[in-house]
Amino acid sequence: MHRSASFIVALGAGLLVALTGGVVANGARNGVITGHVDIRRQPAAPSRRPGVADLGTPAVQPTAERQMSVVYLESAPRGAFEQNDTPRAVMDQRDETFVPHVLAVTTGTTVDFPNSDRIYHNVFSLSKTQPFDLGRYAVGRSKSLRFDRPGIVRVFCDIHSHMSAFILVFNHPFFSVTDGGGRYRIENVPPGNYTLVAWNEGVASESKAVTVSEGGVAEQDFTLR
Repeated sequence: MHRSASFIVALGAGLLVALTGGVVANGARNGVITGHVDIRRQPAAPSRRPGVADLGTPAVQPTAERQMSVVYLESAPRGAFEQNDTPRAVMDQRDETFVPHVLAVTTGTTVDFPNSDRIYHNVFSLSKTQPFDLGRYAVGRSKSLRFDRPGIVRVFCDIHSHMSAFILVFNHPFFSVTDGGGRYRIENVPPGNYTLVAWNEGVASESKAVTVSEGGVAEQDFTLR
């Protein structure tokens, strides 16, 4: 299966586990998966932003932004899951940049897109997962959108071709965005055997096996070339 296709399958895989204080229904203590993602690929050459009829490749972001990766379970643990809250996240428009460059959320999350620049911005996407166009709006204003389908959403600004970002929407909570040093940490994982994937700038790694013991810490590193 193509890696991008398996990624979409992974986003929607399985029912979810109810997590309460790090303990699953049978009384076992949940564990943690942690590790490091080493990015050794060179940034792709800049390309034009998408037009109305097609979708191009986003322009190159600063290196630090392009080092941000997402690590996730390829298949979610089975069990009951209820999301009682209404999650929200923020992708700011600041210094003609989307902040953060990579945002990972669960389905049902509403993302706010404030404009913190003293110029107009426009936020849009031609992604199949969630095509949208929020129109142009000035500094101090914010527009919001709810993301209900799992998948990858590539975000652009119609006014500034160098602005681009990714929103990864998951149908489970077992994922993590790496920090500035490439480290990640996935909390509250029920004991069991899983496959783990690292994603960076549209490229997903081969899956790796990981075993989470009761109340334990499992470690798995990735290198993306």
